[in-house]
Amino acid sequence: MAERTNAERESAELHAAATKLREQLARVFLGQDAVVEELLVALLAGGHVLLEGVPGTGKTTLVKALAAALDLEFRRVQCTPDLMPADVLGTRILDEDEATGARRFRFERGPIFTNVLLVDEINRATPRTQAALLEAMAERQVTVFGETTVLPEPFFVVATQNPIEMQGTYPLPEAQLDRFLFQIDVAAPGFDALVAILGHTTGTSAPHVERVADRTALARAATIVRGLPASKDIAALAARLVLATRPDDDGAPDSVRRFVRYGASPRGAQALVMAGKARALLVGRLHVAEEDLMRVAPAALRHRLILNYEGDAHGARRDDIVRECFERARR
Repeated sequence: MAERTNAERESAELHAAATKLREQLARVFLGQDAVVEELLVALLAGGHVLLEGVPGTGKTTLVKALAAALDLEFRRVQCTPDLMPADVLGTRILDEDEATGARRFRFERGPIFTNVLLVDEINRATPRTQAALLEAMAERQVTVFGETTVLPEPFFVVATQNPIEMQGTYPLPEAQLDRFLFQIDVAAPGFDALVAILGHTTGTSAPHVERVADRTALARAATIVRGLPASKDIAALAARLVLATRPDDDGAPDSVRRFVRYGASPRGAQALVMAGKARALLVGRLHVAEEDLMRVAPAALRHRLILNYEGDAHGARRDDIVRECFERARR
């Protein structure tokens, strides 16, 4: 009973802190509540995020504000075709002692050694540089010249890409897309939001984000998320949903059989459950409900569905396919 009371108290405290965090982010990132929620869910679930949206929608502003509100170190990598892996990971430098003349190699850390790494326009980097992020994203470590160095905790990668301009880009391969817990689509703001943005950004003073928590509180929240119970029914629902995205599965709906070439991987099922746990905690619940999986399913699966030629030709929407798979999985 005491353990339950402590868990409820911690859940209430985290819910209050999350509410304050959303309020701070809303001061600089207006009219995108769903995007803010999905970003926080991914952070608590320990995953990484691919932010997709046209330029000027505030993606960089959002990520910088998140780091400031949580007192996390923030660094940014601007991707270009000439960006090299060493520009991201770091490299070895030969140092010479002025007194003795002795020489030794020293590892100069790259910008990846931070808490929040913004990889801006990731699809402008070459495949070689994109691949340099794989080990860091999956294992929280970097290996350079056979020397492995652990990354700081927390380590959160947010990569952005522009869905419109394709010239001079290198589309991310499926294996790398699968490393992202979420793909979050950032839509252009509507009329009311755009008017509010103009009022906030064209005056004499810019909105300021206040710190509402620190990395210790974030680490505790992440621990609670992992320990949150998910019933066998929830696990079974996540499994049925992922299987329904595969065109060769008996439970796949017609849209999947017609438009999808490859469905979600087992990592997609893990993303559903972990994100469901994080979303439950954000809304102040101590267990994962079906509603949580329904809310996180599009962001967790849209980048894991590979459309076939007919799907591309017909402009099939991945989110619609995911929702149809979810309805099929609930039966």
